[in-house]
Amino acid sequence: MKLLLDQNLSRRLLPALEPYFPGSSQAVLLGLDTASDIDVWRIAREQGFAIVTKDADFIELALIKGWPPKIVRLDLGNVSNDAILACLLKHRAAIAEFLAAGDDGVLEID
Repeated sequence: MKLLLDQNLSRRLLPALEPYFPGSSQAVLLGLDTASDIDVWRIAREQGFAIVTKDADFIELALIKGWPPKIVRLDLGNVSNDAILACLLKHRAAIAEFLAAGDDGVLEID
């Protein structure tokens, strides 16, 4: 499944994620730089993305509206792009397994 990086995550992460999550994108690249969370959620659902975010608001949307889209929430605080990328790559197998399973809609990673 492809990932949609929220506005608070850099598009510079995409080249390293592409081999593991082909077709992934970032909110700004899809013209969602000023979009509300519900608009990002809707586009992700319509276009088959899972949302990767540091924003807890998407968890609330998933609980209210269900899934898809699935949500991968990074509970990392204020860290560098390198730290975010290292975390995503370290957990890539768990993320892929979560995205393939139908049971849960939210995965929190710290």
